[in-house]
Amino acid sequence: MAKDDSKRIPRPIQYSDYLKLDELLSAQQLESKHYGPPAHDELLFIITHQAYELWFKQIVFELESVIDIFDNQTVEDLEMGQIIGWLSRITVIQRVLLQQIDVIETMTPLDFLDFRDLLVPASGFQSIQFKKIEIMMGIRRSMRTDADRDFFRSRLSERERISLDELEAKPNLLELTDAWLARMPFLKFGSYHFWDEYEGAVETMLESDQRIIESNPAISEENRVWQLAATEATRIRFESLLDEGKYEALRSAGEFRLSHQAFLAALFINLYRDEPMMYLPYRYLTLLLEIDQQFTNWRSRHALMVQRMLGRKIGTGGSSGADYLNQTTERNRVFLDLFALSTFLLPRSSLPELPSELKQALGFHFSKSAHTK
Repeated sequence: MAKDDSKRIPRPIQYSDYLKLDELLSAQQLESKHYGPPAHDELLFIITHQAYELWFKQIVFELESVIDIFDNQTVEDLEMGQIIGWLSRITVIQRVLLQQIDVIETMTPLDFLDFRDLLVPASGFQSIQFKKIEIMMGIRRSMRTDADRDFFRSRLSERERISLDELEAKPNLLELTDAWLARMPFLKFGSYHFWDEYEGAVETMLESDQRIIESNPAISEENRVWQLAATEATRIRFESLLDEGKYEALRSAGEFRLSHQAFLAALFINLYRDEPMMYLPYRYLTLLLEIDQQFTNWRSRHALMVQRMLGRKIGTGGSSGADYLNQTTERNRVFLDLFALSTFLLPRSSLPELPSELKQALGFHFSKSAHTK
């Protein structure tokens, strides 16, 4: 019996039909036209925010794909390559989001006042998709500002609340990354314990720093005391890293989010990022850091734009406007631990030499060809 090839033959389709342009281009309805002459810049305002929501939809889609892979006991190498591609795409989209602020800033505060009061109580505060992005990244409701938490109670429909509650009950990217890092096998390799070697290298570095401070004649006594105290504080910080009990106490106080084992693994990846086996994990952690930084930049830029447009006025959604946005800029960061890793890095020249068996496990090794002359 011949195969039915009907499904393989694509049906003719027009550009406008494929993109649903009739629906898309008719979705910009100016509220101002119901009250008099339409405000010229309202169309720009609507298109910019609709474009944001379309890009948010794409980011949600990419994060869902990454989370689906990480929500497994094993992440294959080929899958890591896919993940790197999807996260890289998110960073490019984020640069577009920042550039869109340039577009909307072509509208002056006076232009905005032509229709601003007609938007109450609508607000970007109510972007469900952006809330989804934050939740999927790892922002829990307990981590939010009071105003942000109140949003979930008072500004959402029951359907929206249920949807976000269900999403928050699922593993997020921060939690899945923690579990993935904690599974890394290289921190103990046979009888070799890397952190014993690392602790020795740290002590050598700090002793060298202390000798330089004590013997440098160019440093004033006042400054010498300050630098020695800072060196001692650094020593204590390294001790807290290497002592699981001290680390977990700091984690309980909110200073760290990753588990002790996961943080050590992330540090090892950054220290030995030049080893072939560490390249994709390092790229992954770097992209998480970059995505977090880009959203922080976007929130900060958004807050400045709102302040430019509204001054000290409250937002259309009833928030404190720029003040609220400034609070969420710092509060709603996720991968703070990845930013903190540089505290514990050592110069390449001071890194402990890895045993040959571990170097081989981390690299590519091929025997010489039998045909070599």
